[in-house]
Amino acid sequence: MSSYQVRPAAPGDADQVATIHAASSHAAYEALAPGQHASLPMDKRRAFWRDAIEYAEPQVHVALDGARMVGFVGFDRSRDPKSKPTTGEIWALYVDPACWDSGAGLALWDTAREGLIEEGCTEVTVWLPLVNQRALRFFELAGFKRQLNTARTALMAGVKIEEIRLRRALD
Repeated sequence: MSSYQVRPAAPGDADQVATIHAASSHAAYEALAPGQHASLPMDKRRAFWRDAIEYAEPQVHVALDGARMVGFVGFDRSRDPKSKPTTGEIWALYVDPACWDSGAGLALWDTAREGLIEEGCTEVTVWLPLVNQRALRFFELAGFKRQLNTARTALMAGVKIEEIRLRRALD
């Protein structure tokens, strides 16, 4: 059982969500693109998450350790144009690097899974860079399987990276 409380994000959470997004991205990708982790200025990052929280696109939930926010998840229907209407997507799942391997990610995944099931989704996908072995391992342990025919090249902080879609059924 997780010791983290997970709740829907409130408008005042956008700054903390953006800060966790930046810190976690930096920790995950600094080796890939040294010095480039801040390619998205913080004001734009805050504005993105403020809008996401306000309009619930995606739905954003935050994990708390007491009063301290330690992570967040964004989920909604799949953005892939050819996906079925019952396909959900994890748009983002980030945890403060100081809290990695503590169960916060699992608490966030459980909340997203339950939310997608409530929305009528029967399966869920997530797009991940192949260089992010930590995230790949997390989602594979959560039952996601790589869809090898979905590999594509994306631009991250000015660096071309390969990413792949993972999928799993929602039970």
